[in-house]
Amino acid sequence: MEGKIKVSIARDECISCANCWETCPDFFEENPDDGFSQVVKKYRANDNPGEGEAPVELGDCVKEAASECPVEIIHVG
Repeated sequence: MEGKIKVSIARDECISCANCWETCPDFFEENPDDGFSQVVKKYRANDNPGEGEAPVELGDCVKEAASECPVEIIHVG
């Protein structure tokens, strides 16, 4: 999709360190039920909490969050 950046999170490997949702809270958040990272509802693909499409203006933020993930489970692009 033009103007969007695909993002996926391997949620089952998340260690709930909070780096992503603290670095980029407009795109990532903590799931209240399991404590794992998820894509905020606004940007989810097919209502899947582990997949989303970030607008270009959040690209740097999302990429920074992915690079700071200690278990490298956030994939951008």
